[in-house]
Amino acid sequence: MPSNEGPPSALRIPFKVLVLGGSYGGLAAALHLLDLCKGRPSRFTPESTEASRFGSFPVDITVVDERDGYYHLIGSPLALASQEYAAKAWTKFSKLPALKDVRFIQGTVETVDCKKKQAAITETATQSLLELDYDFLVAATGLRRVWPVVPQTHTRETYLSEVGNHIDAVRMAKEGVVVIGGGAVGIEMAAELKLVMPDQKVTLIHSRDKLCSSEPLPDEFKDRCLLTLRESGVDTIMAKRVTETKTSQSPSGETTWDLTLADGSSLRADHVIYAISRSIPSTTYLPASVLDQEGYVRVTPRLNLSSESPNSLYHFAVGDMIKWSGIKRCGGAMHMGQYAGHNVHQLMLKQLHGIEPEFLELNEFPPVMGIAIGKQGVAWWREAGTTSGESVLETFFGNDLGNTICWNHLQLGHEIPILKPTPAAPDAA
Repeated sequence: MPSNEGPPSALRIPFKVLVLGGSYGGLAAALHLLDLCKGRPSRFTPESTEASRFGSFPVDITVVDERDGYYHLIGSPLALASQEYAAKAWTKFSKLPALKDVRFIQGTVETVDCKKKQAAITETATQSLLELDYDFLVAATGLRRVWPVVPQTHTRETYLSEVGNHIDAVRMAKEGVVVIGGGAVGIEMAAELKLVMPDQKVTLIHSRDKLCSSEPLPDEFKDRCLLTLRESGVDTIMAKRVTETKTSQSPSGETTWDLTLADGSSLRADHVIYAISRSIPSTTYLPASVLDQEGYVRVTPRLNLSSESPNSLYHFAVGDMIKWSGIKRCGGAMHMGQYAGHNVHQLMLKQLHGIEPEFLELNEFPPVMGIAIGKQGVAWWREAGTTSGESVLETFFGNDLGNTICWNHLQLGHEIPILKPTPAAPDAA
């Protein structure tokens, strides 16, 4: 059970809530909580009357993120192929109507002192160290992923430049493009490049004999992914590891890659994309006592930090950074954020009105996977098995790798939520 479950000795209004991370889970928590504290039905649960029963009360929500905007992470494969799409995938926080009443700080979290309820933030613009006090904290900083899985720059302008250089390199690759790594990201990157640039030669190399080899999914799904990828026009080399890479430059400065495979064969390309890096939880600022050996946060079903942490009742963690069942996906992160926001609101109501909290508890996540492969989608979940086709792509991703689906689910374009059933959070990878 979370520690220190009693109310604080002195009630402080407005409540101060610090959300670390401005992606799917963090924004879902902030927006759900904001709606409830304003006494209106949440954008995620428009049928609920919980907030209106208790009215509104002041809350001070601060979101901290290293980027200056919301970035649609699962759209990266298409953003790296289309400059037009890339511009739509990143929106500055200051341009989001939904966050009008939320304070934003662009910066890096250095430490969190759970006992003092204080976080140290290095502000990007000034490089000064801010010490922020809070009543409740929601950690949602996700995973550290390398380029080109995610942009490495932190402003929209530098991101567009970074992506533009990548797209130009792909377009100018006369000897073709090689994607190394056959996980979900590698598959989607190869397929989106071929979709946007159909005349470009795209080859995917994977060291195992099955795609998505690290995921707990049936062979039928993995075989369907391979077949669909080949149908999209991507060449595939399976069960061969790249053992050596050499680069050379032409007199005009163009780079050519010579790749040697485990069987001694070789391949030449003008551009190589690595999609095999291991993602690392962004959790070093939290107490070591709540982290597992890989750095993931151990949480309760209520999404509180484990009881080894002081004041664990007032500290939550959501999204890819936590140790939980299932395959990590944006839909799951938004679902967790909603639950964390609800549980924070329940604790606030207890302090304000003395009511007994009705917490939401997270169930185990079964494995679910959806992959966009060109003009088709391939998906698997326990009840339906493996499905594929254009209708699967539309269900999981729409026509823009889920950008519109996520935007509409979070209602980022609306300061006041539209009180109608919101689209289901996507179950995509």
